[in-house]
Amino acid sequence: MIQYDFNGSTAVVTGGAQGIGFAVAQRLLGGGARVSLWDADPAALAAAQEALAGRAVHTVQVDVTDLAQVEAAVAQTESACGPIAMLVHSAGIAGANAPVADYSPAEWHRVVDVNLHGAFHVNRAVVAGMIARNYGRIVNIASIAGKEGNPNAGAYSASKAGVIALTKSLGKETAAKNIAVNAITPAAARTRIFDQMSQQHIDYMLSKIPRGRFLEVEEVAAMVAWLVSEDNSFTTGAVFDLSGGRATY
Repeated sequence: MIQYDFNGSTAVVTGGAQGIGFAVAQRLLGGGARVSLWDADPAALAAAQEALAGRAVHTVQVDVTDLAQVEAAVAQTESACGPIAMLVHSAGIAGANAPVADYSPAEWHRVVDVNLHGAFHVNRAVVAGMIARNYGRIVNIASIAGKEGNPNAGAYSASKAGVIALTKSLGKETAAKNIAVNAITPAAARTRIFDQMSQQHIDYMLSKIPRGRFLEVEEVAAMVAWLVSEDNSFTTGAVFDLSGGRATY
């Protein structure tokens, strides 16, 4: 395993108490980073903190749909851990599975609020300090659904497409500084987000992956580790595919 040197640096991982976010946090801690886990689930945060006991872990319960809470989380994190050098935005929900013609408007707004508005709130609140310090690394976790669109997952697909576009815009806005803003588009990984999906939808996603298996969260963490390292000194506004061959563009 390649290990990058994150000693002395602070990272925020949203959705960091479980799944992809938790795997990323473990990888960054292994490189010596101070990691602040942001999550809306207090029980999951407590379990994550216990699992990572003895390591440089800070936790904040935060609802990313609430900009005031996000801004307060930035202040709390920087007070406890120092300036935020790395952001991995992994918080998100799958939402219900249904065709667009039958999709609940309330559910549509809930999914977009968490996945897209939440990404905007977190990126906006964190990047301001990075701009002031002329350094930062941001990785937004999008989805292959944001590239290709999954049937019966219109809200999720649209929200993740928005995250990709937000990443490209912010990457261009900060390109003249030592800030890298990139996204990854994973295929499905078997995490608790599967609990929100129908078995039919899970089977559909697996059928679309040429490698014939779901993504492992550790494989996501490996990609993210390079993207948030100082070695990634040129690439920004890009989208990195982790779809097992489903999409190669």
